[in-house]
Amino acid sequence: MKKILALLFITLMTSCTGNAQKSKKENKKMTENKDKIVKTEAEWKAQLTDQEYYVLRQKGTDRAGNGGYTKHFEKGTYVCRACDAQLFKSGSKYESNCGWPSFDDAIPGTIDFTRDTSHGMIRTEITCTKCDGHLGHIFDDGPKETTGKRYCVNTSSIKFVPAEKK
Repeated sequence: MKKILALLFITLMTSCTGNAQKSKKENKKMTENKDKIVKTEAEWKAQLTDQEYYVLRQKGTDRAGNGGYTKHFEKGTYVCRACDAQLFKSGSKYESNCGWPSFDDAIPGTIDFTRDTSHGMIRTEITCTKCDGHLGHIFDDGPKETTGKRYCVNTSSIKFVPAEKK
């Protein structure tokens, strides 16, 4: 009888603790994400090209190469192609010779980081904080004289907004 009561007590305490923690997480998430853009997959498909949808919503990857923004070095800002959130300033872009646009830093508060163990690798995925769009991955092989980071970004996930000429 004591064992049954002890088991019942532990079960009750565990379920209460789990629900309390869940409520705190949900409240915190709702507070942090008040500006979050939430759309159905049909809405994203209607807004994005097939390639953009593949990269941003299905966590795909552009082919490596020198196309798109890989060799692009004008002054301005790179924004999320899905939601126009500012992500990277042109001053943080550098030539990494990896085949994708590379940045050594992001605009603070614009990127979320998630452990990614897909394809038999351990990496850190980077996503847009505002819409959860997949941008690429971050690596620790960037320029040592700056941050040492390489934000390896898919061209399909960003667009460039030129700086205003004075």
